Amino acid sequence: MLSRRWLLFAVAVGLLAYGCWWLGGWQFDRLESRERSNAVTERNLAADPVPVEDVLAPGRPVSAQDEWRHVSAVGTYDDAASIVVRYQTRDGASGVDVVTPLRLAGSGDLLLVDRGWVATTNQGDSSPDVPAAPNGQVEITGWVRADATGDSTAVHDRSARAVSSRAIGPTLDGDVLGGFVDLEAERPEPAEPLAVTETPDLGSGPHFFYGLQWWFFAALAVFGFGYLAYDERRKLRGGGPSGAEPRERQTTGATPS
Repeated sequence: MLSRRWLLFAVAVGLLAYGCWWLGGWQFDRLESRERSNAVTERNLAADPVPVEDVLAPGRPVSAQDEWRHVSAVGTYDDAASIVVRYQTRDGASGVDVVTPLRLAGSGDLLLVDRGWVATTNQGDSSPDVPAAPNGQVEITGWVRADATGDSTAVHDRSARAVSSRAIGPTLDGDVLGGFVDLEAERPEPAEPLAVTETPDLGSGPHFFYGLQWWFFAALAVFGFGYLAYDERRKLRGGGPSGAEPRERQTTGATPS
């Protein structure tokens, strides 16, 4: 059992078991993080709306505590400056989201409002025919969202693949509040309303079962090594093929009469 083969085998099993145990702990850490995030989101969704300028400001990113805050705003849409967000799907159907700047009545700052989703025949089209925003002053309610990051936020021909005030802001005339708002309702209602954003899934996800699964693999590795070591020891002590005495050689030649 102290041979080089068994020692290397023991080291490999130990590393495997440790790795599985660490991955299990990582999954449970992710579960705790998701539960904390869900608690914040649930509280924000249930709260009464507050003025958007109490939460968002130009050039200031959205904090994790403000994600999905319920806000209200009054202003006028700049429909000509709308951005189409491509490659959005609902129930397997292709479409786009329409993001329109809202010039706030009080400060004159611009708030990016994701007015919702509309089906399109070609989700890659940069200028699909989408319903117009309401004219005149409107009052909206919605949910605060943080800016997306990465190359998908780049704006080309009034379209992008994700929403970011940092990317869209330079294409507009005025100061833009950080983050954006997913529309819940607006008054007056548009002639052709878009499908509003779906609220997030507040389930705990698969992390609990993934964590148990990794810990089971760790225990299985240790148990399997222990069983193989026990079986090898048993064979060496006399019972099995590896511990059996060599068969006595048979003599050749004529048997004496």
